[in-house]
Amino acid sequence: MFDNLQDRLSKAFRSLRGKGRLSDKDIEVTLGEIRIALLEADVHHEVVTSFIDKVRSQADQVELSAAINPAQQIVKIVHEQLIDALGGQTRNLQFAKTPPTVIMLAGLQGAGKTTLAGKLAWWLKEQGHSPLLVAADLQRPNAVTQLQVVGEQAKAAVFAPEPGNGKGNPVKVARKSMAYAKKSLHDVVIVDTAGRLGVDEEMLKQAADIRDAVSPDEILFVVDAMIGQDAVTTARSFADKVGFDGVVLTKLDGDARGGAALSVATVTGAPIMFASVGEKLADFEVFHPDRMAGRILDMGDVLTLIEQAEKHFDEEQAAEAAAKIMGGKGGFTLQDFLTQMQAVRKMGPIGKLMGMLPGAGAMADQLNEIDDKSINRIEAIIYSMTPAERADVGILNGSRRLRIAQGSGVEVKEVNDLVTRFSEARKMMQQLGGGMLGGLMGGGMPGPAGGHMGGPGSSMRKPKAGSKRKKSGSKVSGNPAKRAGALAAQEPKDIDPLAAFGGSTEVEDMEEAMKGFQLPPSLAKILGG
Repeated sequence: MFDNLQDRLSKAFRSLRGKGRLSDKDIEVTLGEIRIALLEADVHHEVVTSFIDKVRSQADQVELSAAINPAQQIVKIVHEQLIDALGGQTRNLQFAKTPPTVIMLAGLQGAGKTTLAGKLAWWLKEQGHSPLLVAADLQRPNAVTQLQVVGEQAKAAVFAPEPGNGKGNPVKVARKSMAYAKKSLHDVVIVDTAGRLGVDEEMLKQAADIRDAVSPDEILFVVDAMIGQDAVTTARSFADKVGFDGVVLTKLDGDARGGAALSVATVTGAPIMFASVGEKLADFEVFHPDRMAGRILDMGDVLTLIEQAEKHFDEEQAAEAAAKIMGGKGGFTLQDFLTQMQAVRKMGPIGKLMGMLPGAGAMADQLNEIDDKSINRIEAIIYSMTPAERADVGILNGSRRLRIAQGSGVEVKEVNDLVTRFSEARKMMQQLGGGMLGGLMGGGMPGPAGGHMGGPGSSMRKPKAGSKRKKSGSKVSGNPAKRAGALAAQEPKDIDPLAAFGGSTEVEDMEEAMKGFQLPPSLAKILGG
């Protein structure tokens, strides 16, 4: 959603690079570009004016630091102001001391309240709660039915005593749900209220009556992130007539300009609490202003990536896989690779995950071209192998590779490419892992062929004087199919395992890249035993 804003801000900061000192003109030109970027993102003009004034004020007051260059100082100021515009600190749900906690959803029709109710229920169940969905939207056709379907998908109970479609009193339904929740021992009640295509007095009065009937602990205003500046008008009307404690942004995965996210929190003073980032029930997350500001400025969102990994990766399996990698040749197999790849896939689309890495904005076009269907082909190739072949790729001769290709519906070249990349990647991980472990134990960086540079007791083996390598002849099968498979199975020489990532395996480059590297405590514990 913020791709265009990200690009424009990056261009604005790019003009500051290489300057040892910023003049007033430089700052004003940059602020002008930031203003245009925000307006093009459909941020409300009042928010844009306030944002630019705050950045200008801080830029005038800041003293040039020798530690960071002027461009980095401006980026730091903009980053801080973006966090402030998005609500400042992360705001969590406030649960009632005496259950049930009542959460009321309000907003326009089409904002996604009913679907959001199911996502919120799913998220609460993962937190160990027992939510109850209340069908208080009796105006929109089939709204009750939709909530029942969503509740079934989320495996959450639904209180729907009225059929809806214009029949029934939503205030009475909401009031009755309180007694039902206490009787059924539900500790959270989520009330789905009616909306309209536009703000009107009848809708606001009904929302206020439901509020008075159930005394909610949290009122969440649901905003479609794609409506831009119109979100401000709607939010102001609800804030004046009904009031709300927090904002939930839906359709944040869309291709709109994202002005609502940067406008609502500033104008209403209510924090953004949650974000819906996809169509599935699990595509729902707590909104972190600092992380979102980092995404907008192409700083990445590594913390969210780590949280996703912790949620979908089994710690014991990850430790076992790490031990196999460190164990040497043949320890880490294609079956282990398949298991880890499937765990990564559960985290979401590969392009989306890589987009959370710092600097991913510069590779936006390449990330958009990533096709998750390639994982399907890799799975098909591995599933077409026997257990013995998955355990030892060294036994994959030409005829075996031809059989695997035919069984998985791919060309022999794709089988060869997978085996080659896997073998080289495994070798690289063993070298890097050994170097990291050696560094933890006082050793040096990994050297060529698995050796270490600068570690205690390390040595580089040299060939003995006068020794000659034996020439190995190659046999060609008379069977055309076997001959074709054998020729295709020949692995290319001089493969750089980091070439696909734009990297290098030169020792000097690796030492420079790993300088100052600190392993996360959990990973260091695994690698260090």
